[in-house]
Amino acid sequence: MHVLDDTDRRLLRLMQHDPTASTADLASQAGLTKASCWRRVERMETSGVITGRSVQIDPKALGYEVEVSLRITLDKTQSNAFDTFIAAARTIPEVNEIQTFLGRVDVRLNILARDMAHYQDIYRSQILALPHINDIESLMLVANLKNAESLPL
Repeated sequence: MHVLDDTDRRLLRLMQHDPTASTADLASQAGLTKASCWRRVERMETSGVITGRSVQIDPKALGYEVEVSLRITLDKTQSNAFDTFIAAARTIPEVNEIQTFLGRVDVRLNILARDMAHYQDIYRSQILALPHINDIESLMLVANLKNAESLPL
């Protein structure tokens, strides 16, 4: 684990706010020299605190109007049920998130579809064909009221 000081946290807050900010801009806002800022950011990247920078794309802007979360319980009588299921689920392009859990639900898949007909096609032809499914619960997203893109630093 990397130990962060107040300056590191300030840099992370600035980077979360604007991931495209240059080292010079970050240094200026954090009260550092460019060299010191670059070294700190490089150290946090090397140690795994910063794992990347990304672009946020609105799925609706690309025509994906339907989002469904599937909570799946697997038939765990097969020793490789998780691995086989996850490998197969990764091949479905409309699956944009896969999470595993301890508890009653084993896996959650997040599905993006253009409309209900598209979702129904994905569900019938691809989801139901996934191996080792014991039970599926579908949750249709109505509204995303908070999507924290930053951590409390």
